[in-house]
Amino acid sequence: MARPIVGIIGNQHLINDQYTVHGGGEMNSEAVADVADCLPLLVPADPRFVSVEELLDTCDGFLLTGGRPNVHPEEYGETWTEAYGAHDRARDSITLPLVRACVERGQPFLGICRGFQEVNVAMGGTLYPEIRDLPGRMNHRMPPDGTMEEKFALRHQVSLTEGGVFHRLFGATEVMTNTLHGQGIKTPGKRVVIEGYAPDGTPEAIHVEGAKGFTLSVQWHPEWDAANDPVSRPLFMAFGDAVRAWSAGKAGDLRRSA
Repeated sequence: MARPIVGIIGNQHLINDQYTVHGGGEMNSEAVADVADCLPLLVPADPRFVSVEELLDTCDGFLLTGGRPNVHPEEYGETWTEAYGAHDRARDSITLPLVRACVERGQPFLGICRGFQEVNVAMGGTLYPEIRDLPGRMNHRMPPDGTMEEKFALRHQVSLTEGGVFHRLFGATEVMTNTLHGQGIKTPGKRVVIEGYAPDGTPEAIHVEGAKGFTLSVQWHPEWDAANDPVSRPLFMAFGDAVRAWSAGKAGDLRRSA
């Protein structure tokens, strides 16, 4: 039986400062294929090549990946300055309406890092341009040096709402996570429920209240060592279950209409 399809949102970047590509980290595909047990399909997040409607019809679920470019601050009513860093307006124009459509339809998505921030902005929330510049906040960015293992190492606790979705999923109210981000939630969007915080008060885990489908999103990078990490594995397994449920329901709708 064919696996359900997860559209992995790709990022645009340059090879040798000249050749434009859409890419996705191998660990994202590995987590989707091996832990969620779905078919990973890389999406060029650019409205010149794909439309939101086509993606909704083609894919059963979506992985909103991390990425170096940030959501453009104009998407949440701020004026761009250098503090907001690089951006990708093409990806914004795909992912933000895609999130809203998935929430409305009940189609599952999992947001990671930038994807976590996209969910908040899509629902009307705002972002801080640089968390480490705020009083009392730690530096959440990727360490500039070291091996991949050192960069993705577990660095801080996340405290979860007792009895909430994440607590039930992980079986704990405190989990250890990595941290590789510069921006973060300033004000939560409409219906965005924050269920996890870093020790410095930075939001780390959210879902969309009242959504019919899977909307869990995290500020850390669970795709790293997803098959073995005690937090990442149940998150991707639950996401895979939600994608399979959507795919089965879609197949049922097709059979009933035939």
